[in-house]
Amino acid sequence: DTGSEPSVFSGNLGDSIKETFANIGSRFTFGGDAGKDQRVYFINTKEIIGNKYGTASPVPFRVVDNNIGLDVDISVRCNGEYSYRITNPLLFYTNVCGNVTDSYTRDKIDSQLKSELLTALQPAFAKISDMGIRYSALPGHTMELAEALNDVLSAKWGKLRGIEIVSFGVSSVKASEEDEQMLKEMQRNAAFMDPTRAAAHLVGAQASAMQTAAGNQGAGPAMAFMGMNMAGAAGGMNAQNLYQMGAQQQAAAQPAPAPAAAPAGWTCSCGQTGNTGKFCANCGSPKPAPAPAADSWVCSCGTSNTGKFCCNCGKPKPAPAPAKCSQCGWTPVDPAHPPKFCPECGKPFGQ
Repeated sequence: DTGSEPSVFSGNLGDSIKETFANIGSRFTFGGDAGKDQRVYFINTKEIIGNKYGTASPVPFRVVDNNIGLDVDISVRCNGEYSYRITNPLLFYTNVCGNVTDSYTRDKIDSQLKSELLTALQPAFAKISDMGIRYSALPGHTMELAEALNDVLSAKWGKLRGIEIVSFGVSSVKASEEDEQMLKEMQRNAAFMDPTRAAAHLVGAQASAMQTAAGNQGAGPAMAFMGMNMAGAAGGMNAQNLYQMGAQQQAAAQPAPAPAAAPAGWTCSCGQTGNTGKFCANCGSPKPAPAPAADSWVCSCGTSNTGKFCCNCGKPKPAPAPAKCSQCGWTPVDPAHPPKFCPECGKPFGQ
């Protein structure tokens, strides 16, 4: 932008030369220097990779396993590399490198970023642990870890310096030998909560002890046989009882059987159920005829029907006889809706 200072390399050459000589004359009032200063800064906004980190001291990590009811804190060490980039150059210039006269390189801020990154690992690991991810599976969840770190460092790096983490790589995660041994013991003991597995492990241990005792040739056959008996009795808990307990638990876990369906067939008046033939299997009574339908009618051929024609001989359904008084013979105008009493003789209609 040449709005504040003229330049012979832009605009009309004649006008630019006049403005330049006028600017030279004004410099005498500033001791020969320009009255205004123009500077150009270059800030790299690409991803800056290859930033190594490593935990000098163990970082707490919470191990949660709902399958076995495990909730314990351990200490882990990890190392790897991460990358970041400048997302807000103006904010980075204002708060980080605005007072630098020459160049500002990455080595001047790496130690500070690394220290803050290692400090933010603890709350980031807490978020990863709440997701149910084990510490040994952290190399496979680097994206979740990078998001957790950005959430923790967003206020300090993003809002203060205009920097955000792009990628976070974990080369290795290692817990102390004491913590790993403790986790293995707790997971093994949780597996033995199943009586069937505990019985299988007990039988294997007893068999190994019996083989060792029986192989004691120095004490003679009698002592070897005694050693086998002692090893067989040294198990304490009976494996057969454990197998029975496991079978009972499996039976209790199985769903209850569905109730038996009602027996098919018809029920006689004597109480016999499940009859399938035409006569009762207990008393010999014939199968009761089904109740006739409300709109059924019997044809002159003896067939019971429900439609407008007989299904046996094809005769049409007879029309209903017109209602009339049984005493005087009076017939109503609407046979389908006769009155309750005859208007001629007063006798109740239909009697």
